[in-house]
Order: sequence, then structure tokens, then C-alpha cells
Amino acid sequence: MTLNPILERKLQVLIELRNYKLLGREEIKSGALITTEDSEGKKSLIWVISTDEAVGVRYIEQMSKYMKSRSIEEGIIIGEKYTQSARSEARKNNIELVSQDFPSFNIFKHNLVPKHEVLSPEERNEVLEKYHVEPYKLPRIKTSDPIIRVIGAKPGDVVKITRRSSTAGEYVYYRYVVEG
Repeated sequence: MTLNPILERKLQVLIELRNYKLLGREEIKSGALITTEDSEGKKSLIWVISTDEAVGVRYIEQMSKYMKSRSIEEGIIIGEKYTQSARSEARKNNIELVSQDFPSFNIFKHNLVPKHEVLSPEERNEVLEKYHVEPYKLPRIKTSDPIIRVIGAKPGDVVKITRRSSTAGEYVYYRYVVEG
């Protein structure tokens, strides 16, 4: 089955923006299964579902089986629509659901969007030590923020935002990611 061109583009953007390394791709009846690895060596399984029907709990259960059979802890499903029960089941199984409004272009190529990076645990500790602050005292940014969804930040992460300024040159600030 060939993928919907829009879903294929979203997949490419997701891989590019999260700096995933493509390890393998398998075409299946309902779409495609893609195995990736991030910069820290953590593997993810991405399932692009090319169907018009809403993704339900049976898809989440199937994804969990795919993940277990490949010994992968993190999964991502790219689809069009999701049922509410699928959303809650996905959270329990460490599966991220990429929604319909996920951009099909690299949002960071726009001149008004500053660079966002999720800090590693070591970088996070350095920043917190440098500013003598607890993470929850940093300004917050919600997981529902489009940029946070694009870069894959999770609650508890600290995001470094680098903005260009005509007066200050380059300005760096940090946000603490919260549920929302």
C-alpha cells in the first residue's frame, strides 16, 4: 500500500526535526513501519497509518505488539484521526500520537520561529546549577504547544530557546515543559 503523500511528508519532517536516523522501513497492509534511532541511541518505532478511519484501541494494541517484538520502548503513530480511548491507551503504552495538525513542512525554516532544543540531563543540570533554580521555577511551556509537539519534548524536560535579536544579537532562554 502506498502512503498518502501528506502523511509521507509528515513522516519526513518528523524524522528531520527530531534528528532521527532511519534504520529500516517495512511496508505493511495498513501503511508503513519505520524504525529510527535518536542521537542518544534510543530506538523508536513509527507507524504511518494510511487509512481514513479513526485510529482506535486495536491499533494501539497492535503497535504495542510491534514494539515488544522488536524490543523498542517508544512508539509513534502518524494518522489522521484518533478515538478518545486510543489517546488514553496510547499514553499508558508510551506511544505518541501525531495529530492531523502536525506540520508537513520544517517549521524552523520560518524566520519568526526561534531554535528550540530539548536539553540532555547533563545540560539541564548545568543550567539549573548556573542559575541556582529548580526546574519548576523556570517559565513554563505546555506540551500542547505546537513547537513542543514537533520536537517531542515531554513533561519535565527543559527546552533551550535561541532567538536572534537586532539589539542583543543572540538571546537564549529556557522553558520547563508541563502537561497541557
